[in-house]
Amino acid sequence: IGFVNAGLLTLFQAVGVIFGSNIGTTVTSWLVALVGFKVLAMPAVAVGMLLRVFATGTRASALGEALAGFGVFFLGIDILKETFAGMQERLSLEQFAGDGLGALVLLVGAGFALTVLMQSSSAALAVTLTAAAGGFLPLSAAAAVVIGANVGTTSTAAFAVIGATANAKRAATAHVLFNVVTALAALLALQPLLALVGILAGVAGLQGPATSLAIFHTLTKVFGLLLILPVTPKLVAFLEGRFRAAEENEARPHYLDHNITATPALAVDALILELKRIGAFAREGAFAVIANAPVTPRSWEERKRVIHQLVEAVAAFSRQVRQTELPKDLAEAFPQALRITQYYTDMVEKAEEIALLRLSLQPLADDRLKTEMERFFRNASALLAATDPEAADYSADACEPLLEALQAEYQELKAELLRAGSAGRLPVRQMVWRLDEIGAVRRVLDQAVKAARYLEALNRLVHQHARDGG
Repeated sequence: IGFVNAGLLTLFQAVGVIFGSNIGTTVTSWLVALVGFKVLAMPAVAVGMLLRVFATGTRASALGEALAGFGVFFLGIDILKETFAGMQERLSLEQFAGDGLGALVLLVGAGFALTVLMQSSSAALAVTLTAAAGGFLPLSAAAAVVIGANVGTTSTAAFAVIGATANAKRAATAHVLFNVVTALAALLALQPLLALVGILAGVAGLQGPATSLAIFHTLTKVFGLLLILPVTPKLVAFLEGRFRAAEENEARPHYLDHNITATPALAVDALILELKRIGAFAREGAFAVIANAPVTPRSWEERKRVIHQLVEAVAAFSRQVRQTELPKDLAEAFPQALRITQYYTDMVEKAEEIALLRLSLQPLADDRLKTEMERFFRNASALLAATDPEAADYSADACEPLLEALQAEYQELKAELLRAGSAGRLPVRQMVWRLDEIGAVRRVLDQAVKAARYLEALNRLVHQHARDGG
C-alpha cells in the first residue's frame, strides 16, 4: 500500500506482491511445526541488538533492528499461543469439531474469530497447530480453522484502509478477494486437498498433524494463486474503476496515507507526488487567468477551498511523520514541503486577484499597448509551462533565466503603461488596474519558479538519501 501511494509500484505490481506475501506467510506454519518460535526468537533478538548497538549508522544497524524486531514478533506470538493454549478448557476448539457442513462452518468461523481477536493469523495458526499436535482436533477440523484464519487476517487490511486513499483501498480489496477466493476454493476441495496432503507428507517423510497442516496451509495458498492468477489483469482493471469518488474529490489527498507515516522515505515520496498534484492544480488556475478564460468569483472560492484543504492535509501528514524517528537527512523535507505549499497557495490567491480585477478592465484601444500586453502574457504562459515538473524537458534551473527575461519585460511594459496613462492614451484608473494585473502575473510566476526550485531540491534530497543507503 505504501509503495503504491508513493508511486514506486503500480496497482498491478502491488497485487503481485500481495499474492506472493500471502504464500510467504505460510512460513509461520512451518516454523511452528518444525522448530517452534523460541528456538529462532532469542538468537534473532540477541544478534539484532548487537548489530544495532555496535554498528550505528550503517546498513548492518538497520539489519540488526529488523532481526531484533523479527525475534520480538515471534516471542509475542509465542506468548499469545501459550495464553490461548491455557484457555483450552474454557475455549476449546474441539467442541466445534463434528461431521457435516454446519460443524465445518463453525470451525471456519472459529478460525476467523481467533485471527480478528488476536490481529495475527500467525498466532491463530500457532494455537490451531498446537491443538492439532496435542490430539484435541482432527486434521480436517484443524484445516477448517486454518481456512478461517486465512480469511480473518484480511481484517487487518480492512481496518488499515479506514479513511485511507483510493489506492490503499484497491490494494486492500485485492488482498481480501484473494483470501476469500482461496478460502472458498479450499472448502469446496477440502477432502481432495487433505488426500493430497497425505500423499505429499508421505513422500517427504514428514509425519504428524502439525506438519500436515503446514503442508495444507501452503497448498491452499498455491491453489488459490493458480485460480486467481489468470484473471489478475481483469481484477486490476475492475479495482482501478472502484473508489473513484475519493479521487474525484479534488480536496482529498490522493497519495498521503496514514499507513506509510512510520516509513519516512516512503512518506517523503508520497509527499512529493501530492505536492506535484497541488502544483498542477495551482498552475491550472494561473493558466486560466493568463489565457483570460471566463471565471466567476464562486469558482475561485471553490478553488481556494480545495487548495487550503490540501495544504492542511500536507501539514497534518508532515506533523504525523515528524512524530516518528526521522533520519537526519530527511528531517528538512517536511518544512520544505510546507514552504512549497505556501508558494502554490499564493499562486492561487494572486490568480484570483487577477480574475476579479479583469471584471473591471476595458478592452485596450491602443494597438501598440495591446500587442505588448499580448506578448507579455504569451511569455508568461511559456514560463508557467516550464515550471511543470512533469514536462519532458523540465529543469528548475532553466526557469531562472526565463523569469529574469520576463522581469525585464515587465519593467518595460510597466513603463509603457505609465507613458500611455500620462499621454491620455489610457484612462488613469484603467492604467492602475493594468499595472496591478501585470504585477500580480509577475508574482504568480515568481512563486511558481520558487516552488519548482524547492521541489527539485526536495527530489535531490530524497535521491541522496537513497544513494546513502537510507
